[in-house]
Amino acid sequence: MTSLRSFDDTGAMIRTGRGCVGRRGVVSSGRAEASEIGASILERGGNAIDAAVATAFALGVCEPNASGIGGGGFMLLRDGRAGDVVFLDFREKAPMAVTPDFYPRPEDGSNVAADQSNIYGGKSVAVPGDVCGLLYALERYGTMTPRDVIAPAVKLAREGYLVTPLLHEDIKAHREQLLQYGDGWRIYLKDGAPYPVGAVLRNPDLADTLERIAEGGADVFYKGDIARRIVEAVQRDGGVMTLQDLADYAVRVREPVRTVYRGIEVVSSPPPSSGGTHVVEILNTLENFDVGALTVNSPAYLHLFSEVFKMAYADRAAYMGDPAFVNVPLTGLLNKDYAKTLAARVDLTKAHAPACGDPKQYESISTTHFSIGDREGNLVAVTKTINHFFGSCVVPEGLGFLLNDQMCDFSIDPSSPNCVLGGKIPLSSMSPTFLLRDGRPMAVVGSPGGIRIISTVAQVVSKLADHGMTVEEAVCSPRMADALDGVLLCEGRVPRETTDALEAMGHKVRRLDDWDRVMGSANSIQYTKDGIVGQADPRRDGFAKGI
Repeated sequence: MTSLRSFDDTGAMIRTGRGCVGRRGVVSSGRAEASEIGASILERGGNAIDAAVATAFALGVCEPNASGIGGGGFMLLRDGRAGDVVFLDFREKAPMAVTPDFYPRPEDGSNVAADQSNIYGGKSVAVPGDVCGLLYALERYGTMTPRDVIAPAVKLAREGYLVTPLLHEDIKAHREQLLQYGDGWRIYLKDGAPYPVGAVLRNPDLADTLERIAEGGADVFYKGDIARRIVEAVQRDGGVMTLQDLADYAVRVREPVRTVYRGIEVVSSPPPSSGGTHVVEILNTLENFDVGALTVNSPAYLHLFSEVFKMAYADRAAYMGDPAFVNVPLTGLLNKDYAKTLAARVDLTKAHAPACGDPKQYESISTTHFSIGDREGNLVAVTKTINHFFGSCVVPEGLGFLLNDQMCDFSIDPSSPNCVLGGKIPLSSMSPTFLLRDGRPMAVVGSPGGIRIISTVAQVVSKLADHGMTVEEAVCSPRMADALDGVLLCEGRVPRETTDALEAMGHKVRRLDDWDRVMGSANSIQYTKDGIVGQADPRRDGFAKGI
């Protein structure tokens, strides 16, 4: 069991000591156990993809509130020899029988079904892609066997891991749902109460499931007994997933989105993730301002980012969806001339309400993140999720893993480009991102955090590029967020006089905790003359480990 702890004897979070420097490779992830497992794979001669798959399976064990084999995600990977970048989409899909009226619409117009059935229980579960995606990456780009990379996660599940304050609070918050849906209470509750902070939590059912996958591959998960138990758990509570939905699941290989910002090539996630597109849109817009001349987190700095964020999020709401079902004006959204029109709308003296632009005229025809890099220039950025913390709270009998509630990422408004429909992939904000300078690796960035992923990644990239920060400085710097609800969020480390000045400019500001979990967990790495520097985000439980 790891000796690294994200909390002290009183249960308070330790914000320091989350980084490392490696000569041969670095893993920066959401748990120390997972980073150590990934680094051990590199130590044994595995490449960055081998380490990524091992890290991902381990996170599903020790960070079950955020990801796992009942979910899905995205992987951005780079071949260090050829320099080729590949984007793997193993996001969950809606079961084929789902229709636009699948959920009762609430009177308040929100996106939570009137009976909450798109956030808890079987109707909230989309077809998981995690196992298919990870093993696809391993088979095509790794060097080790499934048994090699899954064995450490099996051991972790059998021997157990420490319950952190964050995990304890998540179990506590979802106690009633864990009691209601399937087998979750057997794993996460002891005598009806959440496991206490510092306790060792073991999950032998998950260990058995992972051993079966290690032996038989993805078919073990998507066909046969495991698939049958998943479908039974989903249908027991009104869901419509079938064995055919699972058997038909396949990984999509997509072309990443790109831009050049201050001479740095930025490579990120394409639709159906909105994340990379709008990170690029934000950076393209910021490029029209002298961001480097602004003091980080000054009123002028935060105001500019707020105004740019609001326009990007308005475009996201107006245009983004699964490109197999809707016509996403991708070329326009990525266009630098379009970004100039957005920049021209920014008033540097006062706040404005968010409004989308018209990118079409520029057309030419919840969650975890980890970053890995090695000295050969192989890079992997993975953002994956079960959506809300603890997902649907459904655990199929005897399997030991939580199923996602990814159906909540669809809109229940039939007029939305992201409306719910069978076979469709829900919109995401996940933004695994590479930064390259002169064709060589500079940094790997990404974050969990729902719609705030986009703003988090954009801030980290800007701080690296505009202000020359180290990865530690960029990750640990106070963050802000602004989307479509008219509220500018600022971490409490931003001075009170700064937020007062923002309110005088017309912003409605809400101050958060000093290190607020809602601002994501940007577990990142940076290539420097001294080696590969890893920095895990102290807002959550992460650690970086190097070799």
